[in-house]
Amino acid sequence: MTYPILWLVASSLKPNHEIFTTAYSLIPSRLEFSNYATGWKGFAGTTFGTFFKNSFIIVIISTIGAVASSALVAFGLARTKFFGQQFWFACMMITMMLPHDVVIVPQYVMFAKFGWLSSFKPLIVPQFFGIPFFIFLIMQFIRTIPKELDEAAKIDGCSKYGIFFRIVVPLIVPALITCSIFSFYWRWDDFINPLIYLNNPEKYPVSLALKLFLDGESLNNWGGMFAMATLSLLPVVIVFFIFQKYIVEGISTTGLKG
Repeated sequence: MTYPILWLVASSLKPNHEIFTTAYSLIPSRLEFSNYATGWKGFAGTTFGTFFKNSFIIVIISTIGAVASSALVAFGLARTKFFGQQFWFACMMITMMLPHDVVIVPQYVMFAKFGWLSSFKPLIVPQFFGIPFFIFLIMQFIRTIPKELDEAAKIDGCSKYGIFFRIVVPLIVPALITCSIFSFYWRWDDFINPLIYLNNPEKYPVSLALKLFLDGESLNNWGGMFAMATLSLLPVVIVFFIFQKYIVEGISTTGLKG
């Protein structure tokens, strides 16, 4: 698992003509740091700074929307009694099992009619309607919280929203952080959806911009491609090492551990 990452980093520091001729070795004949400079220049005047900015816009807003909406829906399903509760819970579970490929065409037609193509909206707005996996994970966490806390809050005059924001949210922070980390990973690595909805290179995220190195004019710039691929791993690695303890705590508490 570690070797591909080491190979990627080593290739980003090799001279361009050595990357594949000495692919068996992790030690470059000389360190070629210029790969990072040439790769960062990007394409047609659009640098990788723009691509990283686009990725962060999409990832941060999407993550906030996904976690906030999923927490609210999970609280409603876990703590509120309403007509058809089991039916809506079953519908939510079915959507979690639905392959993404099945909904690509109807989603594309719908977003085309909305006039959202070539914008970030198809990548961000759906996240504000809840993610089934996050809803299920947060529900499991909420079910570990004693209902007596809700009753005590009601006696003190708390409304449903007051119970959610003042009692439940502070107690489900590990689950929220776990969902945030998963959402960050998924949106950062997402390639298919930006490929479908974005047709302006200035709006490309990093995951899609790396594909431009395979275009004809940049065919030989393998060093630049591997250098930018290495940089694209940094946000993911940093997030993992900062919040790894919350991943373990969030998953183990919800009973999803193996």
